[in-house]
This record gives sequence, C-alpha cells and structure tokens, in this order.
Amino acid sequence: MNFDTIDIELLALLQEDCKKTTKEYALKLGLSVTAVYERIKRLEKNGVIQKYVALVNKKEIEKGFTALCHVKLTQHTKKYVSNFERDIIKLTEISECLHLSGDYDYMLKINVKDIEAYREFIVSKLTAINHIGSTQSSFVIAEVKHTTAISI
Repeated sequence: MNFDTIDIELLALLQEDCKKTTKEYALKLGLSVTAVYERIKRLEKNGVIQKYVALVNKKEIEKGFTALCHVKLTQHTKKYVSNFERDIIKLTEISECLHLSGDYDYMLKINVKDIEAYREFIVSKLTAINHIGSTQSSFVIAEVKHTTAISI
C-alpha cells in the first residue's frame, strides 16, 4: 500500500494516542472529519491498522519484573518448532516470543512480579515444555526506550 504524507502523519497521531476523536485528528491534519474517518477506515480495511489496545503500566499490575529468556530447542524439526510455539502461546507471562537466527532459537519476553515469580515460572511452566535444550536468562535493569510506535 502506498502512503501519502497525510497517511503517514495520521498513523503517527494514531500510534501516539488513538483515543482522540476524528474531529481532533481532522483539526491537526487540516482535513474534514469525513476525510479522516475514510482514511482510518481504509487503513483498517487494508490491514495497516490491526487493532487498538490500551497500554498497561506493568508495575501497577505487579508485573514489573521483566526477563528476556533465550531458548534453544533440542532439534529444529517442524514438529518440535510447531509444538513449542503452540505451548508458548498459552503462557500468559510471555508478552513476546520471537523466532531467531543465531545461537538461540527463540527469545521470550516475560513479565512477572519478581525474581521469585520468575523462578516459579521457569521451574513449573517453561521447563515443562518438551524439546527445550537450554535457556539463558537476562533481567531488565531499566527500560531506556519502550515504544509500540513503528516509524513509517
């Protein structure tokens, strides 16, 4: 899909705060409310905008401890990969799972209350998944940059 400068600016505004009214976006963009509404609908229809979400403060819901866990599977067969991914999707503590190239096969972003909760997660849930060969964990000291916005 080709984007003009208005589309790019509109997407930036929506990524910054999607709770504003169409009228507020129209005023910022110098367009009519109808024109902005139609652009948003076109972006949604074409799959550029997938969904709208609320970003929750992890500390306020006692999930402020973030760990990055690298996982290596015992083998890279289609069955092992599919089963691992199916099982990982079910674990609510994992907010991101990325299939990687390099030394490790996956990187998991895990949000829990504290180090004790992380240990419990690893011992009772992660290691219960078949075909994990090894893991390596790193713990987030501080989030220097965190954004959900994608530059267009």
